[in-house]
Parts: sequence; C-alpha cells; structure tokens
Amino acid sequence: MTIGVTLPAGDTGSAPNLVDELLAQTRQAADAGLKSVWFSQLPLSQDAIAVAALAGRENPGLEVGTSVVPTYPRHPLLVASAAVTAQAATGGNFTLGIGLGSKGFLGPVYGVEYPPPIRHLREYLTVLRQVFAGDAVDFDGETVQAHPPGPSTVAGGGDIPVIVAAMGPQALRVTGELADGTLPFLAGPRALSREIVPALPEGKRIIAAVPAIVTDDPDAVRALAVAQMGFYAQIPSYRRILEVEGVGHPADLALIGDEKTVLNGLQRYYDAGATDVLVSQTGIRSSEERLRTWEVVSSFGS
Repeated sequence: MTIGVTLPAGDTGSAPNLVDELLAQTRQAADAGLKSVWFSQLPLSQDAIAVAALAGRENPGLEVGTSVVPTYPRHPLLVASAAVTAQAATGGNFTLGIGLGSKGFLGPVYGVEYPPPIRHLREYLTVLRQVFAGDAVDFDGETVQAHPPGPSTVAGGGDIPVIVAAMGPQALRVTGELADGTLPFLAGPRALSREIVPALPEGKRIIAAVPAIVTDDPDAVRALAVAQMGFYAQIPSYRRILEVEGVGHPADLALIGDEKTVLNGLQRYYDAGATDVLVSQTGIRSSEERLRTWEVVSSFGS
C-alpha cells in the first residue's frame, strides 16, 4: 500500500511561474515522505508528461506519473515519444496514466471527430505496448494507424507502466488485458469493491484518486468542493460511478475534516482493494491545509 498526491492541488493560482511552483510542491511532497506525485492534463495548461519528467529528475527515487493524459486527439506515437523521454529523464520512475476523456467536453475543444472510445482504447494501448517493448510498429486499426520507420527506442526509456483511468466494464476489460492497472477518480469504496477490483486480474494496480483535505473548518472547505466539483456529475462515466456508490454529488466523496476523519476514510479504499491512493484537491482552500494534509497522510499505508 502506497500513498501519493496529484498536482495541481488547487493552490497555484497566484504562482508567477506554474512549472516552478509544481516542482517546488513536488519537493515538498517528497520531503513529507509521500511515495508518488501525479500531474493532471488539461486541454490548454501545463504539459503533464513534461512536468513529470522534470519533477522526477529533480527528485530521484520518487515515482512520477500522469493523472491522466487524454488519448484524444493525441496520436499514441507522440505520447509514446514523450513518455520514453520522461522515463529516461527520471531514471525509470515514470508511469504513464492515460484516459479516454469525455466526448462532450473534449469534442468541442478540438473540433475533430471523437473516435469510438473502447475500440480506440484497445488500439491505442496496442501501439503503446509495441513501442515500449522496442518492437517494430506496423499497425492499422479502425481509429489508429501507426507506421514509424523502424523500432521506436530511446536508451533508458523502456519498461514504462501504463495505467488507464478506467471505470466502466468495457474499459476495465481492455485495461485488464493490455495495461498495468487503473486509476479511477471519484470511484468510492463501494464502487471499487463491487465493479473495479473484480474486473481486473490479480496483480494489476488499482490507484484510487481521492479528494482529501485535513482542516479545522470542514463546512467552508466542503462548500468549495461542492462548487468546484459539480461539473463531474454532468459527465456520463462519472455520473454512473457516483450512482454505483450511492452518492448524489461528487463532493460527497471528498474526505474533509480532522485527521481521524481523513485517515479513516482512506482506510476504506484500501479495504475495498486499492493498491495505492492518491490524495487530490488538497490545496482547494490553502497551501497550509495542503501541507497539513500531506503530513497527516504521508505515513499512511507504509
């Protein structure tokens, strides 16, 4: 059982240089004893793989990853090239987290046709696996074509674990076959134990991303969580997993309160079958609460 964090955590708005701030926060996480730091990817923000490469190089031994890079509309060869570079830069401590994203959100952003998601995921993972194995890639699928001129290898960039943000039955089936595990967000303990853990073969990583904030003012923090997390309920995949959990709002899954409240809540995820937990949204109100939360959870599961 290991515990890590996701960045940005919510408290980077006033930073004069976002990359510098994320690297400073990564150092704080490592100093607190956390085992991994994972970087999110938005359509127009920091490049998660690039920041992970920098963060891992500055903090030897710390696992860094992406949580997550949407596959659409990024070609797998481009993502693979960035990933092997990050793996070489971090000395083998990089994990690639990918996800299908949401058609309703990403489609209007990029303005190109959103592919059939499950077929796309299978073909995408197939190409990634061939590249990461150092094989010659010659692939023609329905949603992905890849014909690089020769093996795609980077010295020091091999053996990259691939994690998928999979929560639905079909995506989990493909993940179980072709990836190293899953990284669900807002899949509570009930959803983990009933739908996600049984769907994956033994030995796969199940990395639960959980909003968690240690605070002396839970009502104020919860109000922020309600305001900032509500849009997830409009995305079908999240809405379905919230229904499985039996909660009405994404913020209902946020662990907000004193040390005991947060630690007891995290334990439920491990009891449900999670191999790792990532605490997210820890700086939703302040850097002080983020650091306090990291200090509280850093020894959990060790």
